[in-house]
Amino acid sequence: MLKDIPKLVVEDIAIAIVPKENEIEVEGEESLWEVYIINLREEVITNVIISSKGYGSLNGETVKTSVLRHFLGTIQPLDLMLVEPITEKVFGLNNEYWVSFYVKDQIFDKKFIFLPETINTSNFTRIPFMDKKGVMIR
Repeated sequence: MLKDIPKLVVEDIAIAIVPKENEIEVEGEESLWEVYIINLREEVITNVIISSKGYGSLNGETVKTSVLRHFLGTIQPLDLMLVEPITEKVFGLNNEYWVSFYVKDQIFDKKFIFLPETINTSNFTRIPFMDKKGVMIR
């Protein structure tokens, strides 16, 4: 029975975290960043749902953020969509994005985890379909 369930591999979907455009840095304040989902597929994805949360340890204390759920609907081929803003305060945590979506009548899901301290300028790459740099997981 278990052998009859197809093992669907999620390919050509990415999550990117980029600094917010036109963000004015104020000394002593955290800057805002934005989280995007990127559809690198040649086909539309529908019923896109993303669950996001942060967890880990900060200053020796166990920390868990609220779980946020986002229904994004449809993302066109070779396009991206804003998921949520994110603050630098949680960059020391594991930041998890669980993405579920349909391609035609098949459902896919994949978990993307940004490990602590990986969201920084030393890990920047060019983000597809944007004229920006950020941190991306495929």
